[in-house]
Amino acid sequence: MRSREHRSLDGGLAVGRHAVRRTLAATAVVSLAAALAACGGSGSSSSADTTPSAASSAVATLPAALAGKTLTAAADASYAPNEFFDTDGKTVIGMDADLIKALGTALGTKVDVRNVGFDDIIPALDAGKYNIGISSFTDTKEREAKVDFVTYFSAGTSFFTSADKPAAVKTLDDLCGLTVAVEKGTTQADDATAQDGTCKTAGKPGVTVSQFPDQNGANLAVTSGRAQVSMADSPVADYQVKLSEGKLKLVGTPYGTAPYGIAVPKNSGLAQPLLTALKALIADGTYKQILTKWGVEDGAITSPQINGATS
Repeated sequence: MRSREHRSLDGGLAVGRHAVRRTLAATAVVSLAAALAACGGSGSSSSADTTPSAASSAVATLPAALAGKTLTAAADASYAPNEFFDTDGKTVIGMDADLIKALGTALGTKVDVRNVGFDDIIPALDAGKYNIGISSFTDTKEREAKVDFVTYFSAGTSFFTSADKPAAVKTLDDLCGLTVAVEKGTTQADDATAQDGTCKTAGKPGVTVSQFPDQNGANLAVTSGRAQVSMADSPVADYQVKLSEGKLKLVGTPYGTAPYGIAVPKNSGLAQPLLTALKALIADGTYKQILTKWGVEDGAITSPQINGATS
């Protein structure tokens, strides 16, 4: 899980750090985003649609140095429906973007969501470049050594493959001998790499792990036949398969359910205010409304916490 560490198709929205390359799949993302907008308001207007009504108590806990200031949040906009570009190719929308803006409203401030490469976000937080990282990060013990997390979602990892030439993958053990496309810096990349060693130790062919700067590159590797399978957080994999118009299919069984966390620098004073605000959004229904809008309500949690890593 981007977990990203756990993380669109024919490249989805093929997004580099400095440029946007549109593809047929990008058009699919835009079309689906438009459909979602018709049903429940566009991603870019979501903050207006999800203004919290019960979170005023969170304002008092925001650090004085940040009160009234616009907070900056880093997200890798290649992971629809959690975070991806709107039709303008610049505005980051999605479940994470909506949620962090609603949390900002609860805290009496605005949040500017910026596109940052996934593997660069935690180092950038540590360097003081951004206040918040919200990019489908799995809260792990290793990451908690560098940043603090506020848990807000639950997700596992799913496998997906070409529908025309599906790989017979049910579990990680079935990756032996296959080329697996993953996003760099994700739990999926770690899992596939670890499985390579497991396969070889068992006397089986290893796993060829192809790592890409974003999930779009991994998706393109599968649709172009350069990899047999990819792995991503379950809500993201589900979304990409739906966008593929039959080119991709889910296979196997999701594994590794774990919490997503909003990342903030250590000792920043932001973790507790965000936790207070999130509890308020859960209580007043704003949280569930945002998740339902993006079709990921199955990952809703009821008891967020600071640094809730399970492993």
